[in-house]
Amino acid sequence: MDDLDKKTLEYFPGKCVRKDLTDLMKKGINVPTYVLEYLLGQSCSTDDQAVIDAGVAKIRKILSENYVRPDQSEFIKSKIRENGFYTIIDKITVRLDEKVDKYIAAFTNLHIDPFVIDENIVTHNEKLLLGGVWCIVKIQYNKPEEEEEEEDLWGQQKKKGQKKSKYDSPFQIESLKPIQMPNLDLQAIIDTRKNFTKDEWVSLLLRSAGYEPAALTEKQKFHYLLRLVPFIQKNYNLVELGPRGTGKSHIYSEVSPYSILMSGGSTSSANLFYNMSRRTVGLVGHWDTVAFDEVGKSDFTDDTIQILKNYMANGSFARGADSINADASFAFEGNTKRTVQQMLRSYTLFDPFPETMNSDSALFDRVHYYLPGWETPKLRSSLFTTHFGLISDCLSEFCHEMRKYDFTGIFDKYYSLNKNVNKRDEDGIRRTMSGLAKLIYPDQEISKEEAKELLDYAIEGRRRVKEQLKKMVPSEFADVNLGYVDNESGQETIVEVPEKPNSTLIPEISPDVGHVYAIGEGEEGFVSVYCLQNSKVTGTGKLGNLEGLGSSSAKIKTSIKSAFDFFAAHCNEILLGHQSDYDYNLFMDDLQDRGASDDVSVAELIGLCSIFGDKPVLPSIAVVGRIVASESLMPVSAELTEIVTTAIGAGAKTLLIPDKCKEQFDKLPDALKNGSAKPVFYSNPLDAVKKALGLEQK
Repeated sequence: MDDLDKKTLEYFPGKCVRKDLTDLMKKGINVPTYVLEYLLGQSCSTDDQAVIDAGVAKIRKILSENYVRPDQSEFIKSKIRENGFYTIIDKITVRLDEKVDKYIAAFTNLHIDPFVIDENIVTHNEKLLLGGVWCIVKIQYNKPEEEEEEEDLWGQQKKKGQKKSKYDSPFQIESLKPIQMPNLDLQAIIDTRKNFTKDEWVSLLLRSAGYEPAALTEKQKFHYLLRLVPFIQKNYNLVELGPRGTGKSHIYSEVSPYSILMSGGSTSSANLFYNMSRRTVGLVGHWDTVAFDEVGKSDFTDDTIQILKNYMANGSFARGADSINADASFAFEGNTKRTVQQMLRSYTLFDPFPETMNSDSALFDRVHYYLPGWETPKLRSSLFTTHFGLISDCLSEFCHEMRKYDFTGIFDKYYSLNKNVNKRDEDGIRRTMSGLAKLIYPDQEISKEEAKELLDYAIEGRRRVKEQLKKMVPSEFADVNLGYVDNESGQETIVEVPEKPNSTLIPEISPDVGHVYAIGEGEEGFVSVYCLQNSKVTGTGKLGNLEGLGSSSAKIKTSIKSAFDFFAAHCNEILLGHQSDYDYNLFMDDLQDRGASDDVSVAELIGLCSIFGDKPVLPSIAVVGRIVASESLMPVSAELTEIVTTAIGAGAKTLLIPDKCKEQFDKLPDALKNGSAKPVFYSNPLDAVKKALGLEQK
C-alpha cells in the first residue's frame, strides 16, 4: 500500500476498492467491471485484509447463488419454482411487441421464454429498451392453475377457457434494481480534489479505470484519460485508431453503465437516432456515450451518415417535421491495417474507416480529437493496477454529473487561439480542454502552466485531424498550423504532431530510367500521386502491356494511347535511335489508392522518352499535364491549389506544369507559391520532355 492508497481510503470511504480484487472476482464470471465493483464497494472498501477476505467470501456466495451462469439456467429456474421467488443478477432487455401492445422481457443468461413485464418498470428504466441493463431482479413464480374441463357435443372432455398468449409465463418480475450508485455527492468530490496534487489525482483517475500510472509515460496518461472525455463532455466526437490489443474499447463496455458499445455490423438511423414508426428516440437519447468498436466493420447507410454528420456538428437531428436534440458523445474505435508510415505516405490516418466514410472530409471535420492508438502500449499485466481506486460506478457517476458543467473557457485568461484556428477547430480544442479539465481540475483551480499542458495536448489531436483533411481537400484545409498566443507576452506557439513520414513518395534522387512521377485527379475525384514505370523489350514499336489501370475507364487508356502516339511521332526530334525497334510496357503505380488518372499523359510521354533514350528523369520532379489525340495540351482539370499542395506533401522539389497555368499559379497563396515545390513551366509536350530529362535545346 502506498501513500495514494492511504489518501484514497481516507477521503473516499465506501467508494473505493482494491482493483486487483475485481480481476480476481471476474475470472469465470462474464459481467461488466462496474457490476462487480458495485458489490465489492459495499463490502471491501478497506485496507483491513480480514474484512476484505470476509467481503470477498460474501460476494462469492452472492455470485454463486444469484449470478446466473448460462449452464445453470435450469437449476435457477427450479429454485425460483420451488421457493416461489428468487433474486438473481442478470442482464435484462425489453422490447415492445406492438401487435399485443405489451412490453416483453428477456434475460441474457437465464433461459426463460420471453414474458410480459409491467410497463411501470419499463417507463422508470428506459435503458431496458436500449440494449439492456444489468440488474438485481427478484422473480416470482406463479404456478399455473388447473384448467377446468367441459364436455363437448360428443361427450368428450376438453379444456375450457380462453386461448393463452405466447407470452403467458409463470415467471414474473416482482422488483428490479439497476446495478449503479443511488446517488453521488458531486460537490463533496470536487471539494476533496484540493487534498490531492495534480499528479496524485491523475493517478487516482487512472487507477479507478483499472490502469497503473507507474507503467505509463506522461503522454500515455493523457491518452488514457482522453478515453474518459466522452463520458464527461456532452456531444464529444472522438476517434481512436491503432494496432490491435491496446484496449481501445475496454472502457466503453466495462467501466460505465452510461455507455453502450456497438460491435461492427449494420447501424441504422432508426436505432441510432429516431424510429419513425414507433416515434421513439434512439441510442443518442438514452446513453452518455455511444462507442463503435471495430468501426471498419460497421455498415453505415448513406442516410445514417448524413444524419450522423448533422448530429456531430450540432447535437441535433431532424426526423419528419421535428428537430430533436441529444447530448450523447461518440467514440469511434478501430484497428489500423497498415503501419503509420504507410498511412502517412500513401493514405490518410482515417483509412481504417469503411470505404463509404474514409474519404468523407465533411464527416471528419466534425471530429474533435484523433487519439493515436499506436502511441498507447499493448495490454500487459503490468498495466493493470493492484492499488486502490474509486469503484467504477463512482467514477462513472462523477463523469455523468459533471456533464452539465461547461469548462470550455478555462484557458481564456491565459491564452488565445491563433488566427489559423477556425470555428470547428476551436470547437474541438475547447471541448477537449473542457473534458480534461473537468476530469483533472473539477474545482477549476488551474495554473497557467497546467492550462498550457492541456492546451498543447488538445490542439495536437485536432491538428492530427486537420492534417488528414488537408490530404483529402488541400484547397479547403490548408491552414493546419494551429496554435495559441500568450495573452501576457504575445508569443505565439504552433503545435505540431509528432508523426512525420520517414520518407516521401517522391524521393530526392533520380528515379530509375523510364520511371516518372505524375500528379493528377484520380477516378475517385481526389488529386493523387502516381509513379509511371515504363519498360521496353525488343519488338516492332507497339504499345504493349498496360498494367495497374485496374478497371479504369476508356478515357484513361485513350490518354495513355495519346501519349504513346505523340512519342512515336516526335521522339526522334530530340532523341537518337529507332523507336520501332522496341515494344513499350507501362505499369501505373497508384501510390495513394485513389484510382487511375487520365491527367498523366505528359508524364507518360516523358517516361517513354526516358526509357527509349536511356536517360533518367531529374530528381524530385512531379509532372502535371494531359495530351489529347490532336497532340495539343488540355487545360489542367484539377484545382491548382490541390495539385501544388499534393506535390509539396509528396516531397517534390520541382513541379513541371503547362505555362497556361502561370497566371493561375501567381494567384495562389504565398505559402504555396513559395513552398518547397518550385514551378517550372513548359510550352508544349516536347519542351516538358527536355526540361524533365535535362536535354539541351537543339
